[in-house]
Amino acid sequence: MIYSDHIPEEDLALYALRSLAPADAAAQQHLNRCADCRRKLANILGDLSLVSLTVPQEPLPAEARERFMRRLRAESGAKNVETTSPARTQPPARSWNLFGGLGWIAAAAALLLAAYLGNTAHDLREQLDAQRYQVTQLSTQVSRAQQIFDVLNSKTAKRVSLTEVKAAAQPTAHVIYESGKGALIFVASDLRPVKANKTYELWLIPANGQAPIPAGLFRPDVNGTASVVLPPLPTGVDAKAFGVTIENAEGATTPTLPIVMSGQ
Repeated sequence: MIYSDHIPEEDLALYALRSLAPADAAAQQHLNRCADCRRKLANILGDLSLVSLTVPQEPLPAEARERFMRRLRAESGAKNVETTSPARTQPPARSWNLFGGLGWIAAAAALLLAAYLGNTAHDLREQLDAQRYQVTQLSTQVSRAQQIFDVLNSKTAKRVSLTEVKAAAQPTAHVIYESGKGALIFVASDLRPVKANKTYELWLIPANGQAPIPAGLFRPDVNGTASVVLPPLPTGVDAKAFGVTIENAEGATTPTLPIVMSGQ
């Protein structure tokens, strides 16, 4: 290709990135005699070089540096041979080495820009994962709140009040239980405190005569109040009654007499 006028800016950009072959020689010949095109090429190379300043600088790997130095030594040796050869009538243009070096800088800047964009994409993915986790947590809380609301407002749920068996009816408790969903909410007040190694345990007494089912452990606070909300219970178990016993801190699989509170 022969450039009779000026080199188009598209070809100058490709030349700067060492991607214009096989027309590089024609472009170089034109650049040697055209100051206007050399000025435009210098502007393009300057813009590409500025890209390298926008990304974090990373140290050059030792192996890459050694390969680069070997290439420089090889090119330097070849240049010396060509300069001293009597058959050569015209020395190589100095502008080739200058523009060639700037072309490598532009290529390095492009690689650094790609690394920067890769790191940015990684950070965005981590932020997206964190937001997804927060959405999952919120969805779980909303689902549990909806379950509690459904039990409290269910028209089919049983509502039972428990009182202390062998004493004045000071401690009180209330149970809302929906057998179809296995959903239970228990709230107690004015409970007597228990020893540090003991706990209260709530029991569901099935109507079919089967063994009592553990329905949750609880200890009263300083005001004597406690609650058990949505313990894991099987569905479809019709309740005859509910009872409360005092057990060891880890709870029990069968009630330990006496039953201190009961209701049906």
